[in-house]
Amino acid sequence: MAPPHPGDLAVRAGEEPWTPEEVAEARAGLTAEADRLREEISAAEEALTGLMRDSGDGAGDDQADTGSKNATREHEMALTTNNREMLYQTERALRRIEAGTYGLCESCGDPIGKARMQVFPRATLCVDCKQKQERRL
Repeated sequence: MAPPHPGDLAVRAGEEPWTPEEVAEARAGLTAEADRLREEISAAEEALTGLMRDSGDGAGDDQADTGSKNATREHEMALTTNNREMLYQTERALRRIEAGTYGLCESCGDPIGKARMQVFPRATLCVDCKQKQERRL
């Protein structure tokens, strides 16, 4: 199946249709972000491997050293988890571009808005649905 024509991507009333250049720019930005995140995840995994290896040889460490190592390890794990989630969202946005569903709210099906997508290219909800979701949290 051929990829959708850029002008077929969802926009809100009053917005200009997506141009091929705008879609290419969004795709390039998302691809670069995905590449950057993969590199960061790889580097963090290497750092975590080293931290895990070093955690066993803490003989003679005082409590502050042990606590510092644990805090560093937990911080790296949290950053890696966050980067994995961002990578998932970024790859998902790229798939949505290819499927022609980029810019459609996954909750109500209405257009998210081209301007919002250009500012936050991983958006999957329109402003109204996002606000409803945040109020529930």
